Amino acid sequence: MGRPALISQEGILKAAQTIAGRVRRTPVVECDAADFGLPPMRLAFKLELLQHTGSFKARGAMFNVLSRPIPEAGVAAASGGNHGVAVAWAAQQAGVAGSIFVPTVCSQTKIDRIRGFGARLTISGERYADSLVACDRWVAENGALSIHAFNQVETLTGQGTLGLEFEEQAPDLDTLLIAVGGGGLIGGVAAWYRGRVKIIAVEPEQCPTLFMAMEAGHPVDAPSGGVAADSLAPLRVGEMMFPLAQAWVERTVLVPDSAIQESQKKLWEVLRVASEPGGATAMAALLSGAYKPAAGEKVGVLVCGGNTTAVQF
Repeated sequence: MGRPALISQEGILKAAQTIAGRVRRTPVVECDAADFGLPPMRLAFKLELLQHTGSFKARGAMFNVLSRPIPEAGVAAASGGNHGVAVAWAAQQAGVAGSIFVPTVCSQTKIDRIRGFGARLTISGERYADSLVACDRWVAENGALSIHAFNQVETLTGQGTLGLEFEEQAPDLDTLLIAVGGGGLIGGVAAWYRGRVKIIAVEPEQCPTLFMAMEAGHPVDAPSGGVAADSLAPLRVGEMMFPLAQAWVERTVLVPDSAIQESQKKLWEVLRVASEPGGATAMAALLSGAYKPAAGEKVGVLVCGGNTTAVQF
C-alpha cells in the first residue's frame, strides 16, 4: 500500500514547473446554479476537457515523459482511452515511440485520436484490465517505459497540478466534485488540497471502484460497465491513490447512467460544453441529488474529458 507522503505539494509544484508551457492552463467558468434548474449555490466549472488531447490525462503523461529516462523502445501505456490518447500525444511531442493498448470498449473517437498521434495501437480484451496485461507483456519483451494510467507517482503528481491550478483560479471553493475511475485525478488533486476543500468522489453506479474500496478498507475488484466504461471502469482503484483518498476525500457518491447522460445534455445546453460521459459524471452528482450542497456553498466541478463525437462532418 502506498503512503500519502509519496505525493507531496512540493512535488506537485515542481511538476507544474516542469510541464509549464507544454500543457494548457484550462479556464474556469463560474455560473448561477439556477441556469441548471438547481437550488441557489455558486458553481465553478474547471474545463479540463479543453486540455491538449481532450482530458486532464495530458498532465500526467507529459510529466512522465519529461521526468523519466526514455529507452530506445519508447513508452507504453494501457488505457480505457483518454490516458492512451495523452501518452500517444506526449510521445509524439517528445519524438519517441509510443505503444498504446486499449480494450474493445474504447470509443472510436479515442482510437482515432491515438492513431492520429502516430502511436502503435493494440486493441486487446474487453476491459482496461485486459489491456494492462497485454501492455505489461509488451514492456517485459521490448523494454519500453511503462506509463501507468493512475498507479504511479509521476502520474499522480502530474494530475495534482490540476488542483494547484484550480486553487489559483478559484481560491474560495468550499467543495470539489471529481469523477473517479482508477483514482489518478482525485488522488493527485487531494494530495494538493490536503483537506483545504471538501472533496467528493463521484462514480457511476455500474463501476463503483472507490466506493467499494472505501467500504472494504482497501482496493478491491469492482464491476465495470455503463456509459462511462471507457474512462471510469478499471478493475480497481490504484494502491498508491487509496491512502490519499482515505486521508482527504470526504466521501464517495454514486450516480446512475441516466444522470450522467442528463449531465452531458445540460452541460451542452447551458455552457455549450461537449463532454464525454466520464467528463460529465461529477456534475451528475448535483443534478441527481447524490450530493446536496448547503445554502451558499461554492462548488467546484471538474469537467475532466471531452473525447466524444460532438460534430459530424
